[in-house]
Amino acid sequence: MYAIMGITGQVGSATARHLLDNGQRIRAIVRDKAKAAAWAARGAEIAIADWSDADALAAAFGNVDGAFVMLPANFAPSPDFAEPRALVQTLTAALRQAQPPKVVALSSIGAQHDRDLGLITQLHLLENALDTLSMPRAHVRAAWFMENIRWDVARAQFEGRLASYLQPLDRAIPMVATDDIGRTIASTLIETWSGRRVIELEGPRRYSPLDMAQALAAVLEHDVETTAVPREQWVARFEDEGMPAGRTGPRVAMLDGFNSGWIGFEGGTTEHLRGHIPLGYVADELVSASLGVVESPA
Repeated sequence: MYAIMGITGQVGSATARHLLDNGQRIRAIVRDKAKAAAWAARGAEIAIADWSDADALAAAFGNVDGAFVMLPANFAPSPDFAEPRALVQTLTAALRQAQPPKVVALSSIGAQHDRDLGLITQLHLLENALDTLSMPRAHVRAAWFMENIRWDVARAQFEGRLASYLQPLDRAIPMVATDDIGRTIASTLIETWSGRRVIELEGPRRYSPLDMAQALAAVLEHDVETTAVPREQWVARFEDEGMPAGRTGPRVAMLDGFNSGWIGFEGGTTEHLRGHIPLGYVADELVSASLGVVESPA
């Protein structure tokens, strides 16, 4: 039995699916039981727990063979990261109370650094907190999600353009599909080890913004032009998209880290794995899912 956080999201659902396909039992940790109906139909045990409730999480982590943990996505944390700090404290308290025999956590490329990470700071905090625990633990440091191109599909479809914050446009960075992340987490959960592991994960090859546009163009069957969004326009664009004023700094810092090369894999004694899913496959799935659904951007 494996406890799975975030099962209604991309990585959690992929992890659960791979475990079930491998004949394993899972306990789906959800805040809303109605959202777990599909998992219950597949035989999953359901545990109701808010991410801020240490006792409920501890109960969900109890009597399992391992637990997958993660932080909820927060693209606009307060400047002092108060919200993720509180969640990290609650999560580690729950794990310390439940004492599952092993823990696998979703982390990020670059999380080894203690500065200039922007949004990835949240995962650095998570790794540090989990490393105070005594049970075996594995940090899966995933590369840039290939699925991030879903935000580019509509403009590529209707305008033939992809506006990139990743720059320069021809610079390839590590990317990975969420299904490959879920597969890696699932396989790690059923392994046995001691102490701390760091698993750095990327896809079969690295991709640039130009490659992203080409992947979308191949599926859409028309040209997609790639343009670099000037850095001085980032904050205004983020606020236009709905980010609160004063909360854009971590996103800017993260992009700066990727563009400068500061955010990268640690290497050395870490385990380095490559997934199997190419960017073109992900682009095909995202475009297929959006056709007939998306509206032309204003």
